[in-house]
Amino acid sequence: MIVEKDNRLFIGGVAASELAKMHGTPVYAYDEETIRMKVRALLDGIAYQPLRIFYAAKANTNISILEIIRDEGKGRAGLDAVSPGEIEIALNAGFRQDEIIFTSTSVTDEEMKFAIGKGVLVNCDSLSQLERYGRMSPGAKVCFRVNPDVGAGHHGHVITGGPESKFGIWAADVGSAFGIVEKYGLKVVGIHEHIGSGILETEKFLTAMNVLLSIIEKNRDRLESLEFVDFGGGIGVPYRPDQKAIDFREFGAAVSRLFADFCSSFGRTLSLVIEPGRFLVAESGVLLCTVNTIKSTPSHKFVGVNTGFNHLIRPMAYGSYHPIVLVNNCGSGRKEKVAVCGDICESGDVFTRNEAGIADRELPEIREGDVLAIMIAGAYGFSMSSNYNTRPRPAEVLVSGNSVKVIRKPEEMSHVIYGMSAGDKNKP
Repeated sequence: MIVEKDNRLFIGGVAASELAKMHGTPVYAYDEETIRMKVRALLDGIAYQPLRIFYAAKANTNISILEIIRDEGKGRAGLDAVSPGEIEIALNAGFRQDEIIFTSTSVTDEEMKFAIGKGVLVNCDSLSQLERYGRMSPGAKVCFRVNPDVGAGHHGHVITGGPESKFGIWAADVGSAFGIVEKYGLKVVGIHEHIGSGILETEKFLTAMNVLLSIIEKNRDRLESLEFVDFGGGIGVPYRPDQKAIDFREFGAAVSRLFADFCSSFGRTLSLVIEPGRFLVAESGVLLCTVNTIKSTPSHKFVGVNTGFNHLIRPMAYGSYHPIVLVNNCGSGRKEKVAVCGDICESGDVFTRNEAGIADRELPEIREGDVLAIMIAGAYGFSMSSNYNTRPRPAEVLVSGNSVKVIRKPEEMSHVIYGMSAGDKNKP
């Protein structure tokens, strides 16, 4: 777990300050036990069986983290891949072909051929993709994604249902989808939806479930091959102090009851599939960084650190809130309002911001050389990182109790410049 003890931040059994000394900063650090606990919470919290989770790997694709999820899932955890690269890394992490589903958007024929060649189930996102898939692989198994005209999420950019969303086959066009299915003799084994990300209310999830189940009921005569219903992910975690975690006992009971009742009336036991991403990994990770500059303007006291939105883009992209902790003084003593900013040459490179702009944060008094932890950074942190400003990406380390392992080495400048290691003799 990631906890505060004696006014210091600990990741597992290791002090965050010691991790910073051992591996330098910036560095992403993940706690293995937190990931395992979240997998267990989901699998144990939903009573309905058969239940499977397909980890939305785009949240964090480090192969060591994928291996933890596969291991803890004990045959009930698969992987939701949105690119050929994620299919490849899933296979390398030990997931079987039948434990991977390929759910992408604006998909090319080459990408579908890759998935088909790997034996991975394709989840079609559009009528166009379904038609092309049918031509490529007549008679094959298929899943397709429905846009249920229901959307939810912590920001407009992550709402993936409704008329403003590019994702899925519009609910009113499902009849056309079945026409394509019948044209090519496809076997629909799954129906899928995903309404958005960062959902903290059970009712929103249930509303979308009911819409999709209604569509399935209306088309029951065309779904003789149906094996599972995939309700997507989107289960959120509380980033802000005023947010509460989803009531998982309520969530699990309500989802189980709704789906069990549906299967009873449908006359067949179907598998329930959930696709958690952020829920499994967000709270396991922190981005450690070092304060190198403190300066003031009439409006703000700026605390500058040696990382930026090239390593964690969520605050700039979404106005997202991440707790920030002074690792050797988590909360005692005098406090001051500061704006924590990064080292990228952009005005938006501020970690303490919202959609409107800079939002000062009250933190213990900070000095140059102090180490800060940007919290709840295990999801959409490293996986969305870049080399903007020609800066290398940081190392990733995994903490297992008192043990620390490097699971991705820090990027070398030669790799940033040439796209290869310094020892590669073929570089230009």
